[in-house]
Amino acid sequence: MSDPIKMYPSKPQKVYFYATCLVDLFYPEAGMAGVQLLEREGIEVIFPEKQTCCGQPAYSSGFNDQAREVILPQLGLFPEDYPVVVPSGSCAGMMRKHYPELFAGTPQQSQAEALAGRTWELTDFLLRVCNLRLEDQGQPVKVAMHTSCSARREMGIAEVGPALLQQLDQVELVEQARPAECCGFGGTFAVRHEEISGAMVQDKAEALAAAGAEEFVTTDCGCLMNIAGYSEKQQLPLKGEHILSFLWKRLQAADKAPVNAGGKV
Repeated sequence: MSDPIKMYPSKPQKVYFYATCLVDLFYPEAGMAGVQLLEREGIEVIFPEKQTCCGQPAYSSGFNDQAREVILPQLGLFPEDYPVVVPSGSCAGMMRKHYPELFAGTPQQSQAEALAGRTWELTDFLLRVCNLRLEDQGQPVKVAMHTSCSARREMGIAEVGPALLQQLDQVELVEQARPAECCGFGGTFAVRHEEISGAMVQDKAEALAAAGAEEFVTTDCGCLMNIAGYSEKQQLPLKGEHILSFLWKRLQAADKAPVNAGGKV
């Protein structure tokens, strides 16, 4: 059976927005940019206010029972058959790939499978379902793309970020030396294996800077926090931004109209 995420359905009228913990707590501008890009495409965005964590920290630490406890309240937050869009390859990968495994053989199995089947990483949804087209209004800049491991390997969307950036006439996308290598964040990995994580992020940040990038963009806030934090500490001439925030800023001179006030956000 083919993966529904690769069937690319027609653009829906409504979506659910799952914000993720890091967007909520540290990068709300990335979430708002995602909402604005969706509404620019004429889609009503519904934000279930009781959403919390996707359960990945517990799951990746081997605590499956605790992960299910966190996830259970989320399963009922998306009752209509609308796509669930997530501004993170990591959280989207957790929901799409691991929810069915975690709830196999339980009363919630069909509910978890149904939710997984309509979960999308947001940039993939914008490009493949919305057929997003961008007109660059920004100044010339050199940018490097860091695609998270989950976006690359679990969701299989390594080409999506570069494809969106290549639509921007004033953006020069520069290639880092080792694009497929992990930045070392890995959620709880960075806490449990501090020294290894530190060496990995050093390699990643130095590779991005050596590529000549003035800025790097990424699909995941964990990678953004890790690489940008290291770069700032080491005083590297490299700033970072979530790709959704970056894309929205490049469009703002062309799109003066306010965000649709009727959206349920």
